[in-house]
Amino acid sequence: MEGIRGVVLAGGWGTRLMPLTTSINKHLLPVYDEPMICKSVSTLKRMGITEIMIVLGGHSGDSFFHLLGDGHRFGLDIRYAYQEKAGGIAEALRLTKDFVGGNNVAVILGDNVFQDSMRTYAEEFIADQDNECYLFLKDVENPESFGIAWLDENGSIVGMEEKPKRPDSNLAITGLYLYSSKVFDLIEHSIDVIGYSDRGELEITDINRFFMEKNLARGIRFDCHWADCGEIDALLETSNLMKSWGMGKWLVTEE
Repeated sequence: MEGIRGVVLAGGWGTRLMPLTTSINKHLLPVYDEPMICKSVSTLKRMGITEIMIVLGGHSGDSFFHLLGDGHRFGLDIRYAYQEKAGGIAEALRLTKDFVGGNNVAVILGDNVFQDSMRTYAEEFIADQDNECYLFLKDVENPESFGIAWLDENGSIVGMEEKPKRPDSNLAITGLYLYSSKVFDLIEHSIDVIGYSDRGELEITDINRFFMEKNLARGIRFDCHWADCGEIDALLETSNLMKSWGMGKWLVTEE
């Protein structure tokens, strides 16, 4: 899709999936019939995005290249960056600044799986003159386990909080984000003004909040199945659902 590039974040150590991840990056674990990373890459491809950078971390870097290569087999142009230590989503995204350039960027966490194509929203974002950040929101039964957003009647995000104790919203912020290239300026601003959090990460929530405070953030509510497959029950459930859907290999057979 013209004017938008894709970023897949595939770093981290997969501690929630231990001992499965003792010797393998979690994004190479199977989600039904493909390694997990194929599902996130194909989400971008189904959005019409063909220029993609994968940000790696930890071990197994060679395995990703053996699996995906430069992407030409899948009609993609795939490049790679490496995050040396766990510094958060915003820090990983910062590594892609030169790749993204002045384009918009779609960012997906490598363990997030979305059943449906999000192409319509990508097209809307490119044409949107009022918003420079789309956050994809899903109704969940346990909002205290997620970052949560609040919307006004126009769909603008007016509040967000990480794992609130007693939230009156159940809209979880999922691992798919659409940003204008302004996101890189806000990352630098966050480094100067806020810095790294107590857990040693450059928090993406701070970046999203900057967009919200400038009235540039829109919440996209969607109904299809979504899972954070970095947790064992979600990994198993999503694998079983994909088998029942008969969806086949996403990266080979696309919409």
